[in-house]
Amino acid sequence: MLNTADRGTVLIVDDSPTNVGLLCDCLTSEGFRVLTAQGGESAIETVKHDCPDVILLDIIMPGIDGFETCRRLKTHESTRDIPIIFMTALSQTAVVLKGFELGAVDYITKPTQQEIVLARVTTHLTLQKLKHHLQEQNAKLQQEIQQRQQAEAALLKANQELQRLVRIDSLTQLANRRHFDECLSQAWCILRREQLPLSLLLCDVDFFKAYNDRNGHQAGDDCLRVVARSIRRAVKRPADLVARYGGEEFAVILPNTNGEGALRVAQEIRLSLHNQAIAHPQSPIGEYVTLSLGVSSTIPGFNSSFQELVAAADRALYQAKESGRDRAVFVPIDYQPSHNSGENPVNRRQAIAALQRDTTQVSGVSVSSRPTLGEELCSMEMFTGIEPVSVSISPSNFRKEQARGDSTQVVPNSSATPEQGASDSTGSSGTTPPTSS
Repeated sequence: MLNTADRGTVLIVDDSPTNVGLLCDCLTSEGFRVLTAQGGESAIETVKHDCPDVILLDIIMPGIDGFETCRRLKTHESTRDIPIIFMTALSQTAVVLKGFELGAVDYITKPTQQEIVLARVTTHLTLQKLKHHLQEQNAKLQQEIQQRQQAEAALLKANQELQRLVRIDSLTQLANRRHFDECLSQAWCILRREQLPLSLLLCDVDFFKAYNDRNGHQAGDDCLRVVARSIRRAVKRPADLVARYGGEEFAVILPNTNGEGALRVAQEIRLSLHNQAIAHPQSPIGEYVTLSLGVSSTIPGFNSSFQELVAAADRALYQAKESGRDRAVFVPIDYQPSHNSGENPVNRRQAIAALQRDTTQVSGVSVSSRPTLGEELCSMEMFTGIEPVSVSISPSNFRKEQARGDSTQVVPNSSATPEQGASDSTGSSGTTPPTSS
């Protein structure tokens, strides 16, 4: 039972003043607020201005009957949820079912009994209040769900930003060393499975300490940002990764790129930085900030690790510095494939041999000396230093136009004999023959 303070409003719709009076006295004495209407039209108007909690509706009335009144009330959104209890002297099943089909919740037979009327009204008022309470709770729950979803989305965004910050160098906005190690390890595993080449570039800003000492750390930071943008501008493929390796050193991972392609990228990086023309009066090799680059490339093996590629690129970077800086030097790697690893040793030896055989040094660039589809001569335009040079290459020999800025070398790997190294270091016009596999 409802408390008196919780009693609601009841609308009585009946064309009989006697019935209305009896029901009104009964409900009022029990603490209900009572509204009355003489017919369907007046009931609809009353509901528009004073919405009741439950309606007692007679079926047989002049004008529109109870069925039509119920139908109209159920078609309006503001009144469709009001419980309607039919009052009728008709006891036929068809009449009762029609009332339920139109949306009534219950019916009372006439003549009415006060106890039954009170019980039915109280029951449906309780159900209606519980329904409203449930709707309010559902609304609050939906609001809480939305707030939680918003909080989770904000947390996810914050976590993503945190993950980005963990992987990004704050100064240059490039990948940091940690992300570089993760990506290089992942690329190694993927390309080892696919037996495709992987290249690595290590870049170092020449005489950066002198630049820092002369211009200050703020200017040094600005310089590193420009260098980072220059490298990123030259590395165009989405799969490639540019990272700050440490201090003034940068690294570039080039998946599915052989030595020739890696050297071309190295030259594009040097050219991109040269175009920035960052003044460096303290540099003993020129008036602008320059880069030395170590380049290495290999087809990853199952019995090796990416650390060997890093070590080879580091040796190449050392050679670039020792040989005058502002240049790119390529150092290949040798591997001994494992016969138990599932790797085809014949294909692997052929791939490694092709990787080293097809790398030929020509005035600052590395090009393929193997003709394609039977061609005996191919012509290409390349960059040496800053100026383009036209190069013609055949399988047996090549010739080139002289150009200044000879700045890329191919260095024999550590497995070469001293005699091989001596012979490889000779040659006309500063050209280094390819290293034998």
